[in-house]
Amino acid sequence: MPSPYDVLGVDRDADEDEIRSAYRDRVLESHPDHGGSMEALGRVRTAYEKLAGEGRSPEPDETQSPWDPTVRWTADTEPQSPPEPERRDPHTVEYVDYEVLSDHGWEITDEDLFQKASEANLDPGDYGRFQIDPGRSLLEGAEDVGFTWPFSCRGGACANCAVAVVQGSLSQPVSHILPEELTDEGIRLSCVGHPVTDDLQVVYNVKHLPSVEDLLLPPGPYKRVSSDD
Repeated sequence: MPSPYDVLGVDRDADEDEIRSAYRDRVLESHPDHGGSMEALGRVRTAYEKLAGEGRSPEPDETQSPWDPTVRWTADTEPQSPPEPERRDPHTVEYVDYEVLSDHGWEITDEDLFQKASEANLDPGDYGRFQIDPGRSLLEGAEDVGFTWPFSCRGGACANCAVAVVQGSLSQPVSHILPEELTDEGIRLSCVGHPVTDDLQVVYNVKHLPSVEDLLLPPGPYKRVSSDD
């Protein structure tokens, strides 16, 4: 079996930046949308977790949401783990599409953003709520109810699937690609992030934020968000 170093194509003395860069390259090569396979993508992601995740998990702390100063949420930086066996209740996600904010003169920092969105008679793809079963990532939960949210690698190696957590907590594996300044701002990856709190408010499609654009990969099969409703 090839070592994690061989899978990523890095030397054993590679530093964190080299490992992260190699991971992004290998994810792009191994993704099914770019000629690879899910098995190959899984091997790449496992290799990266072994090299980048061990011993690098800071203690989670309670942090004020940068989007809503009245809300505090836990910056969950521990590696994601299976849900508690006894949990059966789904999480409730309230969402709004970042692309509609400018149309209405709204900002992510507006304290009443979700109230205004709920009163604006937006299409279901632009604003709404859905429930997500324990153990499903946020992206999977959206897809389970018929939405097609942006993504590319599905391996946490880019920011195409990024969301801004306004209220609640979304787990973020320690082996993520987001720089610290973005996680401090409440940016999370929906493809690998799992809801932690009962209720979650997110602005999705924030890949268009200037601070996120440098982390994008060529898009996967993303089309305008849709719903069967």
